[in-house]
Parts: sequence; structure tokens; C-alpha cells
Amino acid sequence: QVQLVESGGGLVQPGGSLRLSCAASGRTFSTYVMAWFRQVPGKEREFVAAISWSGGSTRYADSVKGRFTISRDNAKKTIYLQMNSLKPEDTAVYYCAADPQGYYPTQKFSEYDYWGQGTQVTVSS
Repeated sequence: QVQLVESGGGLVQPGGSLRLSCAASGRTFSTYVMAWFRQVPGKEREFVAAISWSGGSTRYADSVKGRFTISRDNAKKTIYLQMNSLKPEDTAVYYCAADPQGYYPTQKFSEYDYWGQGTQVTVSS
């Protein structure tokens, strides 16, 4: 069983920055592909970014490329999402997800077996 707990969300002005964290349980965290998704009420959950087990490979949605950076610290069993140049359209609940079976970072929702409870990010002036 894998448990994921997100933190770091909040209210930020357009152009500002936030860093989300996701702390994971599980002895084999260092082998998991990890990802961030986000969801706005009434819309489907949307892929944001993913990272391989080693951190050597990453994938981003076009909408966040150049603004967001995903990273991981396997010793701390934690992944991060550094979000810069935030826009109002980035407002959403952000979810951390784990793919214990994967090797390459994928944007496919169905590949992720474990999900956190989400953290709210609001970008507004």
C-alpha cells in the first residue's frame, strides 16, 4: 500500500510562485514513476508533469512547459512541483500520483495506481 500526502498549496498572485510537495510511504518509492495532475470542478483530471524513478527523465504538459519543474528526493520519499510565472488558469486542485509498475514517465491517467488527497492552488489578484 502506498500513501501520498500533498502540501504547499495556497493563494498566490498572477506571476507568483509556489512549490508543492508530495510525501510518500512505501519501501520501494525509489522505483516508482511519479506524477502531478490537476483538476478544476466540472472538468476531467489533467496531466501536469511526471518523473522517472531516477529523476533522469521528465515529461510536461505543453501548458506548463518552461514554467513548472518536477523533481524528486528518493532519500526523503518526496516529489516536488516548482511552479513559477503562475497564471489564473493554473487554478486547480493538484494531485500527486504513483505508478509502481512503470519505467518511463507517462501522462496516461490509467497508469497511476495511487493518488493523494489533493491540495488547492488558487492564482488570483
